[in-house]
Amino acid sequence: MRGAGGTDGGQTLFLVGLVMMCGGFYLLLNAIVVRSGFGLGYGLYSLRGFNITSGMVMIPFIFGVCMIFYNAKNLLGWILAAGSLIALIFGVIASVNFTFRAMTAFDLIVIFVLCFGGLGLFLRSLKQFSKG
Repeated sequence: MRGAGGTDGGQTLFLVGLVMMCGGFYLLLNAIVVRSGFGLGYGLYSLRGFNITSGMVMIPFIFGVCMIFYNAKNLLGWILAAGSLIALIFGVIASVNFTFRAMTAFDLIVIFVLCFGGLGLFLRSLKQFSKG
């Protein structure tokens, strides 16, 4: 019978590594706080001291949608609508802020040992073991 990954590696190492890795990455992602400063009036982009807000990005989008509904073959309307949506999506992603919640050094060390120790065991289980 072949082991994990089609090799003669250990199924026990595979399962223990997978459980450790999943638990560690769950704890790591659970410790991250996500905040966003996005909203109407928030500066998405800055051009030489002039802030372009998310509301300003919606103005060309509205004109583009109107042009598309008036004439669906209008290339300028499609460019305005698509460009505004792309700028809005990039602005939202750029305004996301990730921080760690307060934790002790012991908590962080345990999380890293679970994550990367589990990853090491998981990868080791996929390695071919020699008989002998």
